[in-house]
Amino acid sequence: MTSEMSASVGEWRTALRARLGDDLVLSERDAMIPYCRDWHGDVTSDAVAVLRPRSTEQVAEAVKLCRELGLSIVPQGGNTGLVLGGIPDAGQNQVVLSLERMNRIRQIDADDFSAVVEAGCILSELKDAIAEKGMFFPLALGAQGTCRIGGNVSTNAGGINVLRYGMTRELVFGLEVVLPDGSIFEGLSTLRKDNRGIDLKQLFIGAEGTLGIITAVSVKLTPYPDQVATALLGLASLEDAITLFRRARRDCCDLMSAFEFMPPLAFTLAKEAMPDLPIPISAEYPAYVLMEISGSGLVDIDDLMGRFLEVVMEEGMVVDGTISASQAQARNLWLIREGMNEGQAKRGMHLRTDVSVRLSQLASFVADAESAVADAVAGVTCVSYGHVGDGNVHLNVLPTAGATPEQQLEQMYKAKGAINAVLDRYQGSISAEHGIGRLKREDFEARLSPVRRHLLTAVKQAIDPDFMMNPGCQLNFIPNS
Repeated sequence: MTSEMSASVGEWRTALRARLGDDLVLSERDAMIPYCRDWHGDVTSDAVAVLRPRSTEQVAEAVKLCRELGLSIVPQGGNTGLVLGGIPDAGQNQVVLSLERMNRIRQIDADDFSAVVEAGCILSELKDAIAEKGMFFPLALGAQGTCRIGGNVSTNAGGINVLRYGMTRELVFGLEVVLPDGSIFEGLSTLRKDNRGIDLKQLFIGAEGTLGIITAVSVKLTPYPDQVATALLGLASLEDAITLFRRARRDCCDLMSAFEFMPPLAFTLAKEAMPDLPIPISAEYPAYVLMEISGSGLVDIDDLMGRFLEVVMEEGMVVDGTISASQAQARNLWLIREGMNEGQAKRGMHLRTDVSVRLSQLASFVADAESAVADAVAGVTCVSYGHVGDGNVHLNVLPTAGATPEQQLEQMYKAKGAINAVLDRYQGSISAEHGIGRLKREDFEARLSPVRRHLLTAVKQAIDPDFMMNPGCQLNFIPNS
């Protein structure tokens, strides 16, 4: 940073403190690092300051001031994103605006099956508070102990319950948003049917903070599923997992809340991360499914799971399996899935993908993509797993043992190219649930049709004509282009 630029940064920080107060402004390097580093610690950037408002009005005041000063804003929730959407990339003129202090649950309405919550509320805390009222908020993520609901909405988060409840978009009734001019869009309705023209909240869900700052959300709740049955199943192939899913979708209908597939390597990776984790099934089958059905009231979930598995095992569709007998056992089964991710992280740098194809193509896509990676980069290890019910595959790639950091980067670059080439043939998506952020921007832009680019740019110019909201995220918007 040049001395001239440093002087500007100093003036900006003085102006921010003078107008917003010392309590709202962080500018010391050590204090800002947690807000300028991605979740995995792969990237660390810088910022003019980190702003931490306590109310919607303070967010609006901060946005107005930043606009006057010519500063861009990077909104941030729990900073658990995987595509660099919530950290700055041009620290000399960007501030991070963290919603972490705006964490109140404004209301929970048991009769309306709705809740209104501020954007900085941690997802697991929201779920726990709702459960105490006998209701359920179905968004479920590995990072739910640290991610925040505003970030979940801004990225249209997915998770393990999408096949039953949908993406975050389908769980939102309304939003409160501070717009780039500092005005406040007040749309926290909890109406289930409201057909008064364009549904404006949809503009901001999945926009990753490029159109405004979500400060509060009204969400849809369901009855609490006090009956849950979880099973870990061994199968002869991934194709059999797809067949099993179709059967489970028919026989268990909308009571099926999760249906995940994993490779045999999942157990090895999970044990590397959690050596004491019990593995209740042999690690010798080509494919595994983690299946969960849940419900409440008069439905007997345990009986349904037992009868379903009895039939499919008699038919040979499932080779082996175990059903949890308690919540603790169910939690251990899910820890295999979570431990697999932690095990990959322990092995160091690796390629993390988040792609989707049509459900009917999932098995063939995995086979073709893994083959393409093997042809492109000899010796790397593919770890394919994900959500069968929504066609979402996380095809990760671990580099060869002993490779230098430079060699690892080259291997990951080639592997990504091979996967994306297969994905394009399948007409799939490069981002099923993580968003675009900055990490996937070039791949996203390369696949945009002229008409779609025009529409996205037109929306951006209409709402954020100064291009101050999260610049560099999703698209490299160019004014007057």
